[in-house]
This record gives sequence, C-alpha cells and structure tokens, in this order.
Amino acid sequence: MKILVTGAGGFIGFHVVNALCELGHDVVGLDNINNYYDVNLKYARLAESGINRNQVENNSIVDSVKYDNYRFVKADIVDLKFLEELFNIERFEKVVHLAAQAGVRYSIENPHVYIQSNIVGFVNILECCRHYNVHHLVYASSSSVYGTNEKVPFSEEDRVDYPISLYAATKKSNELMAYTYSHLYQLPTTGLRFFTVYGPWGRPDMAPMLFANAIIKGEPIKVFNNGNMERDFTYIEDVVNGVLMVVGAPFSALKKVDYELYNLGCSNPIFLLDFISELEEELGIDANKIFIPMQPGDVKKTYASTSRFNLAYGYFARTNIHDGVREFTRWFKQYMNNQ
Repeated sequence: MKILVTGAGGFIGFHVVNALCELGHDVVGLDNINNYYDVNLKYARLAESGINRNQVENNSIVDSVKYDNYRFVKADIVDLKFLEELFNIERFEKVVHLAAQAGVRYSIENPHVYIQSNIVGFVNILECCRHYNVHHLVYASSSSVYGTNEKVPFSEEDRVDYPISLYAATKKSNELMAYTYSHLYQLPTTGLRFFTVYGPWGRPDMAPMLFANAIIKGEPIKVFNNGNMERDFTYIEDVVNGVLMVVGAPFSALKKVDYELYNLGCSNPIFLLDFISELEEELGIDANKIFIPMQPGDVKKTYASTSRFNLAYGYFARTNIHDGVREFTRWFKQYMNNQ
C-alpha cells in the first residue's frame, strides 16, 4: 500500500514509519520539524530512517538511503495548497495522521499554535482524504479527552465533554470532525486514544526523558501532585503494533463501519513514584525529588480499557513497565553518550 505518515519526525511517527517500511509498504513521511523541542532529536530520528538532514528542504521530497520504499518531505499540514498537490501526485491509499502540536501545559501559554496545527491542519487532512480517494484515515487522539473522569478504567463509551486543557479540546474536536466526514462522505476513519507513550526516541518534554535527563545530571525532578499521580504508561512497541493492526484492516471491512474510536493503552496504571523507582534502578542513581502541587491541565490518573480494541483486532499490550523502562534507559544512555 502507499501510505502517508504525518508527524514522521516525531516520536510515534518515526517508529510507525520504520515498521511500515519493514513490512514493504510504499511510505511518504511528512513533518514540519518545528522547534517545540530540540530539532536535533527530530533530525536524529530521521537519520535513523535514512533521511539526510542536509538534503531536507521545505516542500521537497527526499529519498531514504536506508529504505528504498521511503521518502520524506518537510512541510506543514496547515499549508493546504501543498497538501493538495502532494495528495494529487501520490494518490495515497491510507493516511496515518500523527502530526499535531503536543503538550498539555504548553497549550495554556500558546493556544493559537494548537488551533492552527490541531484544528486547521486536521481539517486540511480530512479534506485531502475526501477529495483524493483515501481508503482509510487513521489518526492520533489522546487519553487527555477523558479530562477528570473518575470512573476507571476509561472506556470509549464514557462522556468526554469536559476537557481541562486546550490540547484535550483540540483532540476531542478531531474526533467530532472525523465522525462528521465519515458520516457525510463515507470516509473510513479510526481514532486512537494514546495513553502516555514512552520508549526509545521519546519526546524530551515528557516525564521519562525529563526524569532520566535530570537524574543523570544530578538535577532535581519535579513530582507533581506530591506524587499522587498514576499513568497508564504504554511502551512504544505496543503502540506501533496497535497502529499496524488498524492500518492493515482490509478496505472491504472498513466500508462496513466508517467511523471507529479505540483506546490504545497498557491497561495497567503505574504510580509516578514507582515509574521513577524503575528509572533509578536502571540508571543506578537516586533521584532528587521535589514534590509540588498539581499543575493546571493535568489529571491525577489515566487508565485505559482496551477491551473494545481487543475485540476488534485482538490487541493487548505485551510490555511490562520493568522491561519497557530497561529498553528506554538502554537507548537513553547510548543517545546521551553520542551527544
């Protein structure tokens, strides 16, 4: 299949691209490589996929030197004119849309960036999928849509009408927009609500990288809500496997139900302090913890019910927290040594 992956320089997108290429699909990756966090990490991910940084230019396709079935373009999903040209030329069969402005706390200070990328950019993707005969749109949603929901585990049937961050509101909006396009234009769409994804090549603004970086430097780490927080940490390999299951769904099956929405998590929430303990053990260093109150936009607990996804695709997470943290820290130490 010919597949477009947006956010190809990002954490999840990078891993999805590699997996699809290994399966032999014809893949085009797209990313605007913005400076929300260190662009050197994004370019390092691209290099792992065979994309030479020196050849990357705006709106220009670059061939991978690692995969003969992978090409990359630096472009912004807000640029509808370029997107239309790309879709018209490439004629993608499926789209995996992972590009978005991420971060809950950042959305409080920079709201307009989220509206442009997560709302305008998303409708641009929907329009291109609609007009250029894309068979299936798979897109990233987030566990943040559940807000302060106290019923656990979180189920797709739960109400998600009360987002407590603008980021969460944009993700809920994406789900509504996708439903509308599925209903009006019979465009098959599948939203995946990711739950605290971690692992090698992760984002530096998320807890695993923030904590590991501070621990090895002897710097204090901030533990929000005085440590009384739980997260359904989901290892990147399990997330990628879930995405591949959905992308591999046959077109004939998709036409039977145009719109689907699934939790993609581990279904085993871990206290933040226990996650830190795993990092301390693997790094061989005790963390200097500073306990501080809950921050605006944060939630105390995330916990995915994946029974619906399991029923539809046979999905369940295989990686426990000990094995996942071990693989993450192994990569992290190697990456830091190469800096």
